[in-house]
This record gives sequence, C-alpha cells and structure tokens, in this order.
Amino acid sequence: MSDIRTQSLQKPVSVAEYLFRRLHQIGIRSVHGLPGDFNLVALDYVPKAGLKWVGSVNELNAAYAADGYARAKGISALVTTFGVGELSAINGVAGAYSEHVPIVHIVGCPSTISQRNGMLLHHTLGNGDFHVFANMSEHISCDVAKLVKPSEIASQIDHAIRECWIRSRPVYIWLPTDMVEKKIEGARLDTEIDLSEPENDPDREDYVVDVVLKYLHGAKNPVVLVDACAIRHRVTEEVNKLIEKTKLPVFVTPMGKGAFDETSEHYGGVYAGIGSLPEVAKRVEGSDLVLSIGAMKSDFNTAGFSYHTSQLNTIDLHSDHCTVRYSEYPGVSMRGVLRKVTERIDVSKLSITPSPQVENAVAQNKDDSQIITQAWFWPRIGEYFQEGDVVVTETGTSNFGIWESKFPKGVMGVTQVLWGSIGWSVGATQGAALAVKDLEQDRRTILFVGDGSFQLTCQEVSTMLKHNLRVTIFLIYNEGYTIERYIHGMDADYNDIIRWNYTDIPAVFGAKEGHAQKFVIKTKDELEKLLKDKDFNEYKGLQFVELWMPKDDAPRALKLTAEISAKNNSRIEDEQ
Repeated sequence: MSDIRTQSLQKPVSVAEYLFRRLHQIGIRSVHGLPGDFNLVALDYVPKAGLKWVGSVNELNAAYAADGYARAKGISALVTTFGVGELSAINGVAGAYSEHVPIVHIVGCPSTISQRNGMLLHHTLGNGDFHVFANMSEHISCDVAKLVKPSEIASQIDHAIRECWIRSRPVYIWLPTDMVEKKIEGARLDTEIDLSEPENDPDREDYVVDVVLKYLHGAKNPVVLVDACAIRHRVTEEVNKLIEKTKLPVFVTPMGKGAFDETSEHYGGVYAGIGSLPEVAKRVEGSDLVLSIGAMKSDFNTAGFSYHTSQLNTIDLHSDHCTVRYSEYPGVSMRGVLRKVTERIDVSKLSITPSPQVENAVAQNKDDSQIITQAWFWPRIGEYFQEGDVVVTETGTSNFGIWESKFPKGVMGVTQVLWGSIGWSVGATQGAALAVKDLEQDRRTILFVGDGSFQLTCQEVSTMLKHNLRVTIFLIYNEGYTIERYIHGMDADYNDIIRWNYTDIPAVFGAKEGHAQKFVIKTKDELEKLLKDKDFNEYKGLQFVELWMPKDDAPRALKLTAEISAKNNSRIEDEQ
C-alpha cells in the first residue's frame, strides 16, 4: 500500500537501488565489504546496479582494499554492518581520511522503529544509544548522511557522494533496514551528480596568480616539488602541462612518488630533507623558490621534519588554500591557480637550471657478496619495473627503499606514509589490482611487504585468488619489524615474529594449479635470474616471492630518518 508521497514520485526506486546506481554512475564497479544481518537486504541490490560484490575476509582488510581501489580508480565503496563491522573497518577508513582517499562507507543499521523503541539489540552497547558508532565515524568522514527521512534521502546520497569526490575523503552513509526498500525519486538518476569543483573567486584567484608569477619570473633557481595531494586532488595533469611549458625542474616527495614521469629530463628525484640523495638535497635546498604542490609535510614524508627550505622561498598550493611565503589565501584552490599560471607565464623570464640526472644506481651499490642488501635491491628492482606497473609499498623498509627506485613512465606508486598502518598494503594491493581489472587494463600490480606486516593481513591473498587478480608479492623475509628495530629495540623480542611457511600461503588459501607461482630467493644471482625470466615478468596470476634479507639491514633513508627522529625525541625530553 503506497502513501501520498510515493504516489507523487515520477520514477519510484528503492533507496538501495538508488544508492548503488549512483555508485555505478561515478565509476565504481566493485563494492568491498562483508555481509551482516543489518545490510543483507541492501546487498541484494548490488548486482542489480551492475556492480560486483568483492567479499573480503574481514572488515579491516575490506577497508584497506577500498583504499587501494580508490587510489587506482578514483573512488570506492565499502559496506559493513552496524557496530561490530564498522568498528572493525574504522582503522582503515581513518587511514583513508588521513591520506585524502575517497571512500563511500555504507553501514547497514537497525530499523528506525527499533532505534526509536530503544530495543536491546545485538551489535549494540546495550545502552539504547544507536548513534554512538556514527558519532565515532563523524571525526573521520567529511560528511555523515543518516538516511531516515525518505523525502530527503536522494539529496542526502547525492550530497555525500559529491563531498566524497570533491574533498577526496571518506563519507559515512547510515542505512537503516526499514529504509532499504523505501521508494524515492528515481528520476534524479537521469541526471548524473555534478562532480565539478567549485570555481575560485576570479579576483582572488587572479591576485594569487599574479603574486605567483611575480616570484617565478624573479627567481634565479626555481624548482617544483610535487606531493601527495597533487595526486589525491587530481591535479597531476595541470602539473604536467606547467612543466611541459616551462621546463622547470621537478622533484617529488616520498608520498608524491609516481605523480610525475620519472623518465622526463626535468625529473630530479625524491626530496625528503636529510633522507634525500646529496645532489637532490643540494638542488632543492639551494633553490630561491620552491613551488610546492599538494604538500603533506609529515614526519616520515620529510625524513623526521628535516627539510632545509625556507618559507620565505616557498609557494604552497593546496586543494583549499594557497600560501605565498607567509601570506595565506584561504578558499583559493590549486587547480585554477595552476591553470592560469601555465597560461600566463612568460617562459622568457624564467631562469632554468637542469635537474640532477636520476638513475637506478645498481652498480654503485653492488658488492661481492651474494647477500641481497637493501642498498642493492631497490635500484635493481627499479630496472625490473615496466611502464604502467602499479607499485604498492608497505609501511616499513619498503616505504623508504622505494625512494631509490626510478620508475618507468606511467608507474603508479601506492603507499601510506602518513597513516602508516602496518598490514595496510596487502589489502590495498587487492583493491588496486581489482581496480586495474575493472578498468580492463593490462598492468601488473606489485607488492613489497615485510614478513611482520604481512602476518597482520595475509588473509587478503585469498580474495586476490578469488577474483583471479594479477599480483606479484615480494615478501621481504627479515625476521620481524625492522622499522621498529631502528626506532627502538634493535634486539628486543617484541620486534621478533615467528617464522611462517610463507610460500605455502597461496595453497592454504585455495590457489588452483596454474593460478599461482611461488619462489624462495636467497641470493643476488637467484634474484637476477628471476627478474629476467620472461614467464615471471608476464605471468597473469598470483606470484609469491619470499625474499631473504638480513635482519639488521635497512634502506639508507630509513636509517637516517630513525636517527634524526631519535635525536628529536631526545631533544624534546631534555626540554621537558
């Protein structure tokens, strides 16, 4: 029996159908998450909207995977159940919020009637408070939409999705069981959500552009430094056009790796303060103008806050403001500024100094030993990479080691330097590889993860196998938490882990014959042979490589960062 409101609808559709069709319209093709009794009916609508249900092994892994999917495809969706499910996912969603990754988090919750009556339901705290978990997520979401009034639901969904995309951060959609099949206006689906960014105020934007041009034209040794938010807020095209026109030397931060073509003659390397190569640090820190795009100046991204650049010589462009030296311009976003700077810049007034030459320094770091060292491995793996690879690195030695690898053209770097949740990379790899598959691209997804981190989230290998994803896993076997050892407790037993039979993992998780390959690599010669093997390079399934490295070895940048962090902590303690 329909009510008056329903009778007035032009094209009645259920709330769940509307929501999932909107997700399909914005480019999502696979939905991560786990079923639970408060979301089951909603999940029936996933395939009806042309979406694929992924089905991870736990909510935390699903959140990590949604993070990786969004980085590779632009945006993602995650479905969990009330309380137990959403709280299991909250670490992964918080990481996405921290690192500006857009995830639409949909939580199936008890009916509005149950809530109104304060019923003592499972998955609650038993105190009648049904909003406590949503209140937790409010702090890690740029929008919270509680779908309780049918007349408002369509606009709430559209607003949340737009906010997710524009602000590049997670949103939280609360879907009660008795709202799932309520009818709302489906005619709105005929018009896609407007995902265009708000325009800057023209006068304010022009003023900022004029100031930026003044300093660029007057600089004797300008450089461009590209960071994570240039990727997250989708301005890499604008950056490329600026460099194409100006020929300015370009450097990236660790979180910005992959944002710019590293085979370009204008690319100068990774800048991270004291963690940089000497020629890179000299070039950036000797510049009289650093045009910083999308900066996230966290501790690990700056090698322990070790930048030696002056704000007096810096222009910072961000998604919601710009800063020129010490003058801040709120509400002026970088996209419009970059476009106008590129359009109006007078290249004849620029003073250009060539970038340092970047190469994979394999020979310089090779010794006579057969031991696979961190110093040799990362430049060598840089030669293994191919155009278009998706390279995922785990918090730990891999995050720091990858600085020493030069990427071929079109390589996507996926890393979580700011949030730094160990184990994130395994789930993120599944999500990134699935995004590649959904995009129908022939790209390799390659994961570098330590043995300690892998033990946290290894179950996601089963999801990779379930969806026949093309993934190569390099598991660095070095007997525990190496990054923690360098921070504190080099020989402490809390940094040790038990040894697993790692190469048995694919079989344990159901790998079918011909769908997975496994290798144990202990020497340089064995690794050289593997990396040059044609079948290994072209394999379409899952490959698992157990790679032996010394327990006390770490990349150069990690050692330096740990050293300066220890000094900073010691200084703080002395001041107290």
